[in-house]
Amino acid sequence: MNETAPVQTQTEHQQHSIRLYLLVWGLLFVLSAFSYMVDYLGIQGYPRWSLIILFMLLKAGLIIAVFMHMAWERLALVYAVLLPPILVLVFMALMMSEANYTLFTRLSFFGATP
Repeated sequence: MNETAPVQTQTEHQQHSIRLYLLVWGLLFVLSAFSYMVDYLGIQGYPRWSLIILFMLLKAGLIIAVFMHMAWERLALVYAVLLPPILVLVFMALMMSEANYTLFTRLSFFGATP
């Protein structure tokens, strides 16, 4: 009879230093402080929303990369998680452009009065 030894599987876990997590936590704190400074300084209009969205995206990117361990994942998994939201934003921009064109066309042909 053919006796085989039981197969032992060994899983490898990545260990990241606590320094990395503390650094990211500090960066998140600084980015949040910048976001609050936008309100404190009274910045209004497009610059306000652009800065708030920029800080929000930077914080989300740090959280995804480090705390969700996406920085160490395979490229296919990164594409599967990050590519769909990027494409949704691109399609939303295209729809906004089409909506502006449609509004312009309606106003041109039918006038501004109801």
